[in-house]
Amino acid sequence: MHTKVAANAQAMKRWLGKAETVLGNHSDRLNAINIFPVADGDTGTNLYLTVRAAAQSAAAAGDQPAQLDVGAVLASAGQAAMEEARGNSGTLFSVFLCAAAEPLTGHTRLTSTLLAAALNRAQIRAWSALSDPVPGTMLSVMEAAARAAAAVDAGQNGDDSNHALGLALDAAVEAALAAVIRTEDQLDALTSAHVVDAGGVGMLLILDCLRSAVLGEELQSELLDGLHGYDVSDPHIHTALPDDDGVEVMCTINLSPLNAATLRQQLDEIGESVIMSQVGSSPDSDGNYRWRVHVHVPAPEPAVAIIRSLGEPVQISISELALPQVPHTDAVNSSGHER
Repeated sequence: MHTKVAANAQAMKRWLGKAETVLGNHSDRLNAINIFPVADGDTGTNLYLTVRAAAQSAAAAGDQPAQLDVGAVLASAGQAAMEEARGNSGTLFSVFLCAAAEPLTGHTRLTSTLLAAALNRAQIRAWSALSDPVPGTMLSVMEAAARAAAAVDAGQNGDDSNHALGLALDAAVEAALAAVIRTEDQLDALTSAHVVDAGGVGMLLILDCLRSAVLGEELQSELLDGLHGYDVSDPHIHTALPDDDGVEVMCTINLSPLNAATLRQQLDEIGESVIMSQVGSSPDSDGNYRWRVHVHVPAPEPAVAIIRSLGEPVQISISELALPQVPHTDAVNSSGHER
């Protein structure tokens, strides 16, 4: 039985802080097995930087009265993450965090029922953020965790005890691990390389950090034992893969719902990995909403031109999808969560 449960707003801050540390420790290893949707070797870095933005925002908020609201803490952190989201994985985590906050708003304590609702809302929103979502990625891990938490909650008949919450968290992490293992068979690129999905592993680590922060228990280092490709630090998996052509374009922009739909459609026509997610829930004085935009395109100019034709983007970033010529090969600790 779990006896150290602290499922309040402070636990949410601890969760994000733990996730920042863990992803920092594992970023090299996640980068090394990142080959989908493109083998650009940056999933670990992108997740780490995005989670760091969320963690720093939550820590900076202090202990103001509003920070007793579990949903408010996560909503604020999620918006900070969205503003600085990096890559597919970082953007999807930001969507996950913002959506998870919604059912928790107004509550000062996490319960099994609220956890199930938050995970379900988060996985649905993450799937819908992508124009072309694919199973076998961190999306599948989110979905598996949500389904497992919901199943446990349904069996508890409304029990809002700490024990029921612990069971739901245990089940979510266990299901996330099983989903990570399945990714290798769900995507041809992963099957050929004999590795699991990097984003999926990152999401597993994040969920285990949530479990650890709420239950007051150690991180489960054995979760990663035996994951194909994860315990191999040399050679770097990308050395035998061809470079991916093109660039990743990201920005933040204020758009009406109609212009947002138009932008998504036009980016779909020229690129791949299109992700559009709303930042915050309130429109500005002109009725426009803030959006985070992500796309992979052969060249940046057409995408930037389309974006600018509909609004004034900020925080534009353009990065090559091809890996640097000399992959990063610093030693990593693949046996546990902490260095």
